[in-house]
Amino acid sequence: MQTDQNIILTHEQIQHKIKRIAYQIYETNVDEKEIIIAGIAKNGYIFAQRLKNTLEDISDIKVTLCEVTMNKKSPQNTVKTSIAPDKYQNKSIILADDVLNSGTALIYGVKHFLDVPLTRFKTAVLVNRNHKKYPIKADFKGISLSTSLHEHIVVQFGLEDLAILK
Repeated sequence: MQTDQNIILTHEQIQHKIKRIAYQIYETNVDEKEIIIAGIAKNGYIFAQRLKNTLEDISDIKVTLCEVTMNKKSPQNTVKTSIAPDKYQNKSIILADDVLNSGTALIYGVKHFLDVPLTRFKTAVLVNRNHKKYPIKADFKGISLSTSLHEHIVVQFGLEDLAILK
């Protein structure tokens, strides 16, 4: 590993953060029969899958997984979901992403879901950076970091999960 990279979360720490966030989601949605976890494509979706698996281990709530795709460079009118709006209408939704950087992906994801009535809407991120372009916050977060604009956070999911600050 290069010397200009710092591991900010180890595999074990990531597992603990996912479990804690899952318990927070369960506590917030304890009266719900079904919740939708919508993960923003690639790492956000992997994070959502892990949250879903943990929630199913700790609760009886039905958890439906949804993949959210968009052009992250130009997200206007490019947001799509793997399930139809009638499947998440009047449900509780958790929009999940691995890292909250500028807030662009989350805010456009939120905008997309607000076209239908929902019972509750929350956001979850593994790493929350405190430099955002949009006024969006993470309701559930694994870790919050104050980083410079020149630093970059990469989450690697795999056999050995890592979150790295470059």
